[in-house]
Parts: sequence; structure tokens; C-alpha cells
Amino acid sequence: MQKIAFLGMGAMGRRMAARLLSAGYAVTVWNRTAAACDAMVAAGARAADSPSDAARGANIVIAMLRDDEASRAVWLDPETGALPALEPHAVAVECSTLTPAWIGQLAASCEARGVDFAECPVAGSLPQAEGGQLHILAGGTPETVDRVRTVLLAMGTAVHHCGPNGTGAAVKLAVNTLYGVQIAALAEIQGFLRLAGLDLATAAEVLGGLPICSPAAALAAKAMLGSEFPAAFPVDLVDKDFGYLTATAAAQGGAMPVAGAASGVFRHAVERGFGADNITGVVQLYR
Repeated sequence: MQKIAFLGMGAMGRRMAARLLSAGYAVTVWNRTAAACDAMVAAGARAADSPSDAARGANIVIAMLRDDEASRAVWLDPETGALPALEPHAVAVECSTLTPAWIGQLAASCEARGVDFAECPVAGSLPQAEGGQLHILAGGTPETVDRVRTVLLAMGTAVHHCGPNGTGAAVKLAVNTLYGVQIAALAEIQGFLRLAGLDLATAAEVLGGLPICSPAAALAAKAMLGSEFPAAFPVDLVDKDFGYLTATAAAQGGAMPVAGAASGVFRHAVERGFGADNITGVVQLYR
């Protein structure tokens, strides 16, 4: 039986690791706040004291973390990092939403250690993670992606091989940006329709039924009608991802005026105190 270590027991990581347990894998879990592992331990996982403790003896190590800085510390810390504890020919899998530049650095570190590496950020939110319906946006060699494909499919419905390392991160940032731009526009439109005197529930129903509205946007428009916005994709993470995309594009001489405008909306929402709300909570800027 393959031994899997899962690093990061946030809302997504916890659900993804639970799918691996349900599939019959031996799973060791780690989180910076140890109490976040309790539910997984109760379900049959082993809790580790550090990333290195979790990685020791594992065939596959998967990480689901907040940002580049957390990923760098969890993988490369000389005392507690996962990578120094991995045996050659193990596989490191990074599922977090990160910059292509950092993915390139991590891939090089894995290669120097003799460890195979695949980046596998995911498209989907909490319901998809819980139901094993994520889309995996894989980057890496075809051989490495194939090595972990069965494990990935325990957490998702499809593995999309985007190309070499870095391409998965780029596609994931594109996915989040496309979604975020729609949400920023919808929030602004709801503000306009409110000023125009329309019933917003009726307006959401009409817009959601038109071909111009994506299914994701239609759901978001209805969610914006509420007064509470429990976080599945918090505004502060949306702000982080837009920052990663615009900085990556700028470093390559690319212009992102639409993404830049939407990024400013989410940055404003964070400054207004809405960072912990779900992405749809950005509508509060227009009330």
C-alpha cells in the first residue's frame, strides 16, 4: 500500500486528505496548528509533528498551503522541511495556488534531491473537494504525472496535464482570475441595478438565465443576495491570487489591465474588512 503524507489541513486540504483515506490509502497528516488534524486522526490518519516527520518513509507527499512563503517553509526548511526527509524516487506533489516562478524553484530543488515532482493545483471549491470532483491542473513530466494519476483521481474527476512545471500554476491563476473578474463585475452590476430600483432577486434570475452568464456567475449572483458570506474562497486569498497573476505577467512584460482593475476591487474589499468573507462578499462594497 502506498504511504501518503498530506501537508496542510485547511478547508481544502482536510477534505482532499479525507478522500485519500476513503480510497484506502495510509495517510499521515500535518498542519501548523496541530488541532486541525484531530478530525483526520479520528478517521484513521496518523498525525505528524513536522513536515519532515510526515514525509519520512512516504511514497508520495502532497501539500495544500496558503502561498509561496508557506510552501517554501514546508518543503525546504533545513530542520523541519519535507523535502530533506524524502527518499530518492519518492514523489512530491504541490497542490497549492502558487507562482510559476516558485514552482520552478521547487522543481529544481526536488530534482537536486532525486525526488520526482509534479505541480497539481486544483479547480473547484469545498463541495468539489468533499465529493472528489476537483479538476487537477497538472504540470510536470508525463511520466511523473502518470505515477500519481490514480492518487489524484481519488480526489478529482479529471487530471488535465497542462505541460511542464509552471504551466499548472499559470492555468490555475488564469482560472481564478477568470472567475474573480466575473464576480467583481457582478458585484458592481448589482450595485448599479440596486440604484436603478430593480428587485435584485429578479435581476439575478434574469441574468442567470441568459446565455451571456456562466453557470458559476449565475450561482454567485444568487449568493450575493444574502447578508452573510461564509468563506469557501475568501476575499483575501482572491487578492493574493490576483497579486500573483499581475506580478507574474509584469515580470514577463505582459499587460493585464482588466485583471489589474479587478485586483483593485478585491484589494479595496480587504481594506474594508471583508477579507475573511467569501469572494461573493465583495458585493458589500456596493451597498
